[in-house]
Amino acid sequence: MADSDDANIATTSGREVPDGYKVRTEGKGSILQKGNDVFYNPAQVVNRDISIAVLRYFVKQRQLEAQNGTAAKAKNRVKGGVTAKPATEEDKVDGIKILEGLAASGLRSIRYALEVGGTGRVDANDLDSDAVEAMKRNILYNGPEAQQRMRPLQGDARVIMLQSPLAYDAVDLDPYGSPTQLLDSAVQAVAEGGLLLVTATDMAVLCGNNGEACWGKYGSYPLHRSYCHEMALRILLAAIEGHANRYKRHIVPMLSLSVDFYVRVFVRIYTSPAAVKDAGSKLMYVYQSQGCDSFYPQRVGRKIQKSGGLKYMPGVGPAVPQQCPETGANFLMGGPFWADPIHNMDWVHGILKSVQDNRQQYPACNKVISHLTAVSEELVDVPLYFSLHDVCKTVKCTPPKADVLRSALINAGFRVSSTHANPLGVKTDAPFSAVWDIIRCWVQDHPVKAHDAASYGPFTTLPSCVQGYVQVEERYTLIHVYICGVLNSMLYSNILCLVSSFMQ
Repeated sequence: MADSDDANIATTSGREVPDGYKVRTEGKGSILQKGNDVFYNPAQVVNRDISIAVLRYFVKQRQLEAQNGTAAKAKNRVKGGVTAKPATEEDKVDGIKILEGLAASGLRSIRYALEVGGTGRVDANDLDSDAVEAMKRNILYNGPEAQQRMRPLQGDARVIMLQSPLAYDAVDLDPYGSPTQLLDSAVQAVAEGGLLLVTATDMAVLCGNNGEACWGKYGSYPLHRSYCHEMALRILLAAIEGHANRYKRHIVPMLSLSVDFYVRVFVRIYTSPAAVKDAGSKLMYVYQSQGCDSFYPQRVGRKIQKSGGLKYMPGVGPAVPQQCPETGANFLMGGPFWADPIHNMDWVHGILKSVQDNRQQYPACNKVISHLTAVSEELVDVPLYFSLHDVCKTVKCTPPKADVLRSALINAGFRVSSTHANPLGVKTDAPFSAVWDIIRCWVQDHPVKAHDAASYGPFTTLPSCVQGYVQVEERYTLIHVYICGVLNSMLYSNILCLVSSFMQ
């Protein structure tokens, strides 16, 4: 099937279409639409395709865990937390149970029922009566298979989830705006080891344009910097973790995506009072220089091995001096937000391979593959990133090619990758002192027009990142080696010594 941002529009496929309606087909699902009677967003086809790919992989993992006894062992270890209500005959289905809390036209739920193998039942809920009527009409239009596997519901999604503790293998929340009001009930409705799929579209809030609103909704203060889209993902993950912790549960992120105008996370939820103790060590603050793009992470908590056991302690600090070492500027502090990996790379590679092997089953397969490929190349253990163009804007120079900077970092012994959240973003475990030394060397080889000190910001002197580009000959030689990518065995020992010297 050809890649398209819009759903394919059909007129009829052997089924009766009521007068005044047109048929929109996406994947195996179709809906009847009359004007704008029910909200339908064709731009979300990528979202729906990725969700189907993740659910397909989740079903396979669920089946493997059932076969090898992993799921049973996990349930036996559960003590406390959310208590499931006794199952009724209606609850006993062959396959996984999925809840879509805000289903609107029901297209997403219909695709789940028809395209995700191993699905036992999909509950499609909406509060609006007109949406529920449209949903019923669409389920009927999609034939016996959809009718057998789907159950339309009308009600408040929060109430439905609270009345169904541990009842659903997967819960999908895709609201317009913030999902925070739904999270507390959602983490209780997901079965042990189940999957929670959450979308947030309030990007102005999450990316720092309205920091006070983000604090009120998510309990985190965002910073409007180049890494704001990944920070948005981490703020959302921290919010879900916080709600889960209240019920002795915790999350394990499988895939986290920043796409277009929204962020989307896929997390598994487990019950473990012991794992909840790790919650503080999974969160971090970030200190952001107000004069340049340097930032410094600070974990909220830490674990130390003591007397044969683990002891949980507050994080140590401060992580930064009083002023930025590069510019002398003060710091902004953002957070707390999720600090641990936001992807499970085994899942990412498995989902990507599945999509590549079944391209015809995804209307937006090209975009799905591109997003997953970008994710698969990320440094999973390095939080946040910087923009090369923003860094060079500080020193008012033309930026080097990304390959030049990457070569410099790699040959210095650091790791580096791109990020799916920003095409200009650079993830690296190199300290910013090393990054700025490379930029100084770049400016040394590519001089820029002299600027008045005042043009660099509210400082009485030029920031150190543009002063005296390289004052020590050995230091310049080292950086030059980085950029040229010349690292041979004869220089290796000398370079290691120099690396340690200039990072002190």
